[in-house]
Amino acid sequence: MTLFVISYLAGVLTILSPCILPVLPFVFARSDQPFSRSTLPMLIGMVATFASIATLAAVGGSWAVHVNEAGRAVALALLALFSVTLLSRRAAAVLTAPVVRLGSDLSDRAGRQAAGAAGSSLLLGMATGLLWAPCAGPILGLVLTGAALRGADVETTLLLATYAAGAATSLAVAALAGGSVLAAMKRWLGVGERLRQGLGLAMLAALAAVALGSDTGLLARLSFATTTKLEQALVDGLGGATASTGAVQDADAARSADATPGRYRSRLPVEGRFPSLDGAVQWLNGGPQTVYQLRGKVVLVHFWTYSCINCIRTIPFVRAWAETYRDKGLVVIGVHAPEFAFERNLDNVSSAIQKFSLSYPVAVDNDFRLWRAFRNSYWPALYFIDAEGRVRHHHFGEGEYARSERVIQDLLAEAAGHRNADARLTAPGAHGAELAPDLRRLRSGETYLGHAKAENFVSPEGVEPDAARDYTSGQPRLNEWSLAGNWTVLPEQAGLNRAGGAITYRFRARDLHLVLGPGPAGRPVRFVVTLDGEAPGADHGADVDRSGHGVVSEARLYQLVRQTGDVGERTFAIRFLDPGVEAFAFTFG
Repeated sequence: MTLFVISYLAGVLTILSPCILPVLPFVFARSDQPFSRSTLPMLIGMVATFASIATLAAVGGSWAVHVNEAGRAVALALLALFSVTLLSRRAAAVLTAPVVRLGSDLSDRAGRQAAGAAGSSLLLGMATGLLWAPCAGPILGLVLTGAALRGADVETTLLLATYAAGAATSLAVAALAGGSVLAAMKRWLGVGERLRQGLGLAMLAALAAVALGSDTGLLARLSFATTTKLEQALVDGLGGATASTGAVQDADAARSADATPGRYRSRLPVEGRFPSLDGAVQWLNGGPQTVYQLRGKVVLVHFWTYSCINCIRTIPFVRAWAETYRDKGLVVIGVHAPEFAFERNLDNVSSAIQKFSLSYPVAVDNDFRLWRAFRNSYWPALYFIDAEGRVRHHHFGEGEYARSERVIQDLLAEAAGHRNADARLTAPGAHGAELAPDLRRLRSGETYLGHAKAENFVSPEGVEPDAARDYTSGQPRLNEWSLAGNWTVLPEQAGLNRAGGAITYRFRARDLHLVLGPGPAGRPVRFVVTLDGEAPGADHGADVDRSGHGVVSEARLYQLVRQTGDVGERTFAIRFLDPGVEAFAFTFG
């Protein structure tokens, strides 16, 4: 709802921008005619045309962004284009010239029809919706880029229509009030133009920082525990990209969970309906499951991917809840949505299910159909559904496990009609990478090695995408990394071409993990890890010994460092004794 309010207000304030001037003559030219047969149809046509054309752009942007490595560049280019239209009215006119020409043609046709006719006014409104394009830069850029990243949908069209309705509202007021409003607008046009240009400069500066990776230096110095909490608060405050925020609530959503006197009623709000589970590529460990089959059960849906460290650290709790509450009516469903290409392999996913000792069914969501049905954006993500098939709670990321378990207990009590006074919390067993992170001393964050998302790379040669090249290590500072040896850096990963290559990373965290795979050939790759040039000793991770030796035998996350003493800045290096390894991403804990 917050986004709709912002969109509407942004549309209302559009009238203060100079780029509204091409539209005003059409509005005031009909101010002496009946509002219902002249101005109103024109404004309706303007809203409908703008929302329709912009939705088509959103669909195209969504397709472009999902072409994997090109997506980030497309999104940045799209926002840069809108930033330029904010800075320069001339640039906006040039970039929107084809649309404006179409609007002018429609306007001429409307002018040849009978003045005051509703059909003529509607056609004129359609023309106005096209002529008005230069005004829509800020909110259109925001909405289209968001739609491109998560997939265009009905909400995208509604947001665009809401923005257009806001502009239509202010134009309607102007038409009704006449000359006095126009005179007041003229006094504000200069201020509006300066605000518009300032916003354009701010957007370009932010885009440059993101494109160059210079925005990560500041973030690296912040506590990752704090940023995670802030992100969660913002997502919850704005409604997030969840099934609950976008779903239309049923008529019973406004009522209590159960109106029967004497029965226990949860105070959890109804966030939406349980989306369909259709669309999984395959079900592993049981299934398939349908919403109809699950009616009467409390359901926990867990989105995860098996090489994600945040997902791995959440698994012990989800696993424990599945075992503890199975006989009380809880059904846990895992949805495995891959981040890397190797996570699409069904054998890899099946192996991970066995490794993590998961007893519940897992939907393999390689096409992200369930991801989109829930309108999810996070790994991991938890959705809590009551016995009547309604989403009652959600949580993104790690943490707040006690709160999540209380939600499960609450929904089970509601389904049973009474609450268990002695509802204790589980104490799940965890080991290796599953152990909770040391957030208090964590100062390093996830770092990708593929050129599509690579940041803070300091080898003097720079990254040469998709080509074999010799690299030298350089001198990484905190949260910087480098390659040594002959590597080919692809969009998702860096692949080693000859034995003896190395990766160096300067970090500060208790744990260091690296997502590695043996490469297309599948042959094991031996490696040696050092910390500050020495064998790790007691600080070795679960996948190496005290001397730092280990083997990459399958594509997964490898824990290479777990410090037992004080945590400070350390220089990590891994040297591969065989060729063929693929390195994807560093994560920390």
